[in-house]
Amino acid sequence: MSWSEILQSHLTSGDRLSIEDAVVLYRDAPIHELRRAANQRRTEMNGNREVTYLIDRNINYTNVCTINCQFCSFYRPPGHHETYTQTFQEISQRVSELENIEGTRILMQGGVNPELGMEYYTNLLKSLKEQHPSIDLDCFSPIEIEGIAEVANLTTLEVLSQLKNAGMHGLPGGGAEMLVESVRTDVSPKKGSPENWLRVMKEAQSLGLITSATNVFGFGETIENRIEHMQRVRDLQDHSLSKYSNGFTSFIAWPVQLENNSYGKRNRGRNRFELGAGPTEYLRHVAISRLFFDNIVHIQASWPTMGLSIAQMALLGGADDAGSTMMEENVVSASGTDKMQASEIELQDAIVRAGYIPRRRNSRYELLDTPSPKTKIENLPAPPPTQF
Repeated sequence: MSWSEILQSHLTSGDRLSIEDAVVLYRDAPIHELRRAANQRRTEMNGNREVTYLIDRNINYTNVCTINCQFCSFYRPPGHHETYTQTFQEISQRVSELENIEGTRILMQGGVNPELGMEYYTNLLKSLKEQHPSIDLDCFSPIEIEGIAEVANLTTLEVLSQLKNAGMHGLPGGGAEMLVESVRTDVSPKKGSPENWLRVMKEAQSLGLITSATNVFGFGETIENRIEHMQRVRDLQDHSLSKYSNGFTSFIAWPVQLENNSYGKRNRGRNRFELGAGPTEYLRHVAISRLFFDNIVHIQASWPTMGLSIAQMALLGGADDAGSTMMEENVVSASGTDKMQASEIELQDAIVRAGYIPRRRNSRYELLDTPSPKTKIENLPAPPPTQF
């Protein structure tokens, strides 16, 4: 079928978008038609008036890492003079600062640090849970779990179980990048297979941990590669929802940042259209993800990599969540982006100016009491059209 027939059939019948049809839409559909269709699907799944956001803080407890991802500017190898591992007291102080602005979650991630044993992680979580009982501890990533398991001589499921018992609330979706073997081998050969990431996430979901799915694109991969990544995530979501009633809360995608890392330097001679992704391609990716993921409720706009103005456009083309205020972030910003700061007021203003009502949430997407935005909601424009 043509792209127009696919869109019409998908929106009329509500049938699941196939891999083949998703590729046709990604390749051929005009961006305005694609975004309009994605907005209709977003409205059907999430309503047309509210956009959620989170008050949280990213804490990068260590930058020591042995994985050597070529697109990462944050990590330092063991023995490097710029390595660090934060003390429990330093981390607790950062959580206290989050509590002072009514935050509800920390996203704590670092590198694969071979010097840290299992007790470091369990004692850290117990300490934070005792001192900050109201803060959700969403920590580490599948590759970190694999690293801990190797050091501790445990299975990844055993590591996850011990971390949960120590107070861990969720396992964030970092490190997925592109769940396609050929792409992954090129950009992060030490990071393990797509199957490893999916397996650790499935184990986390089996334990009831909160999880999210991520996607970094723009490595020169094909459209088929991008849809393959989404298909692997959608398949796992089907499995986990049916078996555990607990799957990914959201899908978050962003283009690779190439400014200050070896991957960008290595590929500077290539055609500029082969690497990275500009605003139009990002918005296309968001729209496709909303249409493709009939089993993931929330699609998040990535303002830290794209800026607030492009995030606003994503909210009008499939996304229903504006992410978090990012009180602290070091990994993406190390790659050269300058878009890493936004206060709650700025995030609320961006949401209102896009035509929506801002609502605070927690990491489970439960709505919280929300301060009134500075920008008057009564001056909101009419909701964008959704009928295809």
